[in-house]
Amino acid sequence: MSNFKPAAWPRTLRSQGWFGGTSKDNIYHRSWMKNQGLPADLFDGRPVIGICNTWSQLTPCNAHLRDLAERVKHGIYEAGGLPLEFPVFSPGESTLRPTAMMFRNLCAMDVEEALRGTPLDGVVLMVGCDKTTPALLMGASSVDIPAIVVTGGPMLNGKWRGQDIGSGTSLWQLSEDRKAGKISTEDFLDAEMAMSRSPGSCNTMGTASSMASMAEALGMALSGNAAIPAVDSRRRVMAHLTGRRIVQMVKDDLKPSDVMTKDAFENAIRVNGAIGGSTNAVIHLLAIAGRLGVDLTLDDWDRLGRDIPTIVNLQPSGKYLMEEFFYAGGLPVVIKALAESGQIHKDAITVSGETMWDQVAEVRNWNDDVILPFEKALTQHGGIAVVKGNLAPNGAVLKPSAASEHLMTHRGRAVVFEDIDDYKGKINDESLDIDENCIMVLKNCGPKGYPGMAEVGNMGLPPKVLRKGITDMVRISDARMSGTAYGTVVLHTSPEAAAGGPLAIVQNGDMIELDVPNRRLHLDVPDDEITRRLAAWQTTVPIPASGYASLYYSHVIGADKGADFDFLLGGRGKEIPKDSH
Repeated sequence: MSNFKPAAWPRTLRSQGWFGGTSKDNIYHRSWMKNQGLPADLFDGRPVIGICNTWSQLTPCNAHLRDLAERVKHGIYEAGGLPLEFPVFSPGESTLRPTAMMFRNLCAMDVEEALRGTPLDGVVLMVGCDKTTPALLMGASSVDIPAIVVTGGPMLNGKWRGQDIGSGTSLWQLSEDRKAGKISTEDFLDAEMAMSRSPGSCNTMGTASSMASMAEALGMALSGNAAIPAVDSRRRVMAHLTGRRIVQMVKDDLKPSDVMTKDAFENAIRVNGAIGGSTNAVIHLLAIAGRLGVDLTLDDWDRLGRDIPTIVNLQPSGKYLMEEFFYAGGLPVVIKALAESGQIHKDAITVSGETMWDQVAEVRNWNDDVILPFEKALTQHGGIAVVKGNLAPNGAVLKPSAASEHLMTHRGRAVVFEDIDDYKGKINDESLDIDENCIMVLKNCGPKGYPGMAEVGNMGLPPKVLRKGITDMVRISDARMSGTAYGTVVLHTSPEAAAGGPLAIVQNGDMIELDVPNRRLHLDVPDDEITRRLAAWQTTVPIPASGYASLYYSHVIGADKGADFDFLLGGRGKEIPKDSH
């Protein structure tokens, strides 16, 4: 049972450190704010609410957030608060190179320092694209003022030649079809026009939708937030209601640390299994937990998720897209099903002030082909599988709901690619010694190696294998995989190759054993030979000499710990900094 008790109201809020009183500094802060046309009584001690916006035209998923921010402002004003919108760095997955993951921590730093250094009592986190949700939750957690998430919502279903196509998932499928000669380049270009036909984030259960679901499952967004399409009027209503709610949260002093407890993270892990959520959620939740001092590990992911059936029938694991998920009832239906089966901590408090169970007790499933009964689950053992062994001493992850059952236990000959350029240079070469029984191994694509740990782990298969009608092979790397991707892909292998992990010394022809049921990943090479190879190993990854890349390389921790910066672990609080004059 949550032991949260609302704070007394009225009381003096943090923002009064800037705006309260008649000193030179107070007058300085207020007078400059008034050049925006703000009446004097808005500085009378009422809650000052930041709207932390990742809007950017370079982040297409978030390009409509300015409109939603206006709706948030309406709600804040109605509830008696003062809304102040501000921008933060927006790591856009679809445009930012070498990978948006490299800049998640930079965005989190931006958020943290903006919240601490400005006169804010609470904050609404405006998110959507993959890395923006965890980044803003990480930054807000390190300051720990009242915070609530509102996401931009998924785009409408893609429509092409009489079929629905999902963002990302269909792109990977069509790309393989072109390599296999099933469709032409002209067909591929025609499909491009149909993929992204409205504002919003990915309409599959990719990382954006997974992290929207994680925010809701953690209790950090209002119930039902995750699935409302971006262009549905109810998305604007959700933003409006969120604006209202944050004002009361400030009055109650309901903070991220009150909501995101160990129970909340356990709820989120189980929900991720039920929705067939992205493997990226593993890294992001580990990083958020690290900011809060919550003891969360890869073992928790495996322990809590391995027996959770995947009941959301969405691409890439299943059939449908986010529109259908919303119409079926969305995430509240999933949470209710898990709660009724004893898989959810019902008493976990949420930003609504209600418990998780109170929010979902009365919801209904309107389409049991989209949100399946447990007995008809896509897989009875969903979640995230964590495999360990001499090839991954600190662990690696695999998404069973997106994998091929016949490959979950497999022994094969390694075909090694030293880095992504090596892979691109060889994969289409007809002379490459590879068949469907081999295991593709990609090195130097982890946090330090890429740098930034790009989504290249779901390596496309060689054309000569695709032409046989083969659509999946075992693939192992220290990289990530897009949440929209699929296949029997072992990811986040830790320690990574660029840090001298055993993955670095795998050679062509080595035999590798993957045994997902027994959670084992084994390099079938004698221990003394592994020791000899590691002793002779030298990194081939260029070490950045300066700039943010150097900071990143020097301070990023392993994927098994969340790939945050070592100096950002934990929180630094909300104490009012020294005055600026």
